[in-house]
Amino acid sequence: MNLPFLLAHRFRQSREKTRYLSFISASSTIGIGLACAILIILLSVMNGFQKALENDFLSLVPHVEYQAVHGGLEDWQEMVRVAEQHPGVRAAAPAIKLSAMVQLPGRFRGLELRAIHTELEPAVSGITRYVSSSEWQEFVNTENGVLLGKGLANELGLSIGDNLNLLIPQLQQGNTIRAPRRINVTVVGLFAMGGELDFQQAYIHLALGQTTAGLNTEASSVRLALYDVYAAPTIAREVAGQVQEYAIIHDWTRSEGHLFRDIQLVRTIMYLVLVLVLAVASFNIVSTLVMVVREKQASIAILRTMGASESLIMRTFVWQGSLNGIVGAVVGSVVGTILALALPQILGALERTLNVSMLPAELYFISSIPSEVVWAEVLLVAGLAIVTSVLATIYPARQAAKLAPAQALRGG
Repeated sequence: MNLPFLLAHRFRQSREKTRYLSFISASSTIGIGLACAILIILLSVMNGFQKALENDFLSLVPHVEYQAVHGGLEDWQEMVRVAEQHPGVRAAAPAIKLSAMVQLPGRFRGLELRAIHTELEPAVSGITRYVSSSEWQEFVNTENGVLLGKGLANELGLSIGDNLNLLIPQLQQGNTIRAPRRINVTVVGLFAMGGELDFQQAYIHLALGQTTAGLNTEASSVRLALYDVYAAPTIAREVAGQVQEYAIIHDWTRSEGHLFRDIQLVRTIMYLVLVLVLAVASFNIVSTLVMVVREKQASIAILRTMGASESLIMRTFVWQGSLNGIVGAVVGSVVGTILALALPQILGALERTLNVSMLPAELYFISSIPSEVVWAEVLLVAGLAIVTSVLATIYPARQAAKLAPAQALRGG
């Protein structure tokens, strides 16, 4: 059983091999190793971005949202209760979304104002992850308190404890605008989510939002947090069929789904690139093995005259060619996995050394390149490289097996 492998190993160690043949053989191994390492690194980065999308970005974006068509949802408490009975819903909470303007001496600044239920909100969003516990508690205890994004606060020159006036546009029937309502709030905390939300969004209490929007006990929307974010369209429809309120249904796949689709598109392109790179490396295996067969004609003839079967000769050269792919796949997978695990630290050190930022915090929700190694993908990449290498050896190995002893000796 081990004879073909021993013969293949002996052929690889033979000093009859020329430098050119050694270079071609090494290039095929290096090509397969590089393809595996690079793909593992890139797939790990894509996995990191997908995890950041699920855990960070989607903690700020409602997984599912039911928005009132006119006015507010009269019985949002019942909607929350019904939604939370669904096995796929982790939590539900009301909200009121308002457009507002910050009035400062000599200028105005627009922002999106969210009125939230301070007890229910932490269960459906990650707001408490981006503000200190003391500031959040101060916000809970201050009825006219407001949480501002750090970017907006820095732009406006505001700090904790400052008072500011917010102007809320008021709509009458027929969508005619009347004089805006002015509310005075106190900055009690600053959040740093990253990206544009730090410059565009602020949070106030639900009760203050209801007063400002002219609602009694209603809420303009109910937001759901799900266990499986990718089941959002299905769960949104199922919950909607159980509630009595007439509302517009939104889910994150409609507003932000392009981010997930982009990640999957890049992942698919990476797999195609892997196949192409492995194909090129496999051509090197084919050419190497063809030249080895030509060089080992005399050895093949001797083995045949000693009783070696065509199957033995074929398996010998399949092993010899496959060893290039196996070595390349194993080494490349190990190197790629190590680099993928250390990639955030490596890039962080590079950013500090060069004093640059690859993902500016003011533009993106993450400030560093994420990486997450999925072992199933590592095994898939290595396995695909090995299978491709084995397939590349079949034709040259069959030609070696069909070589007649007399012809081989004349060629030698």
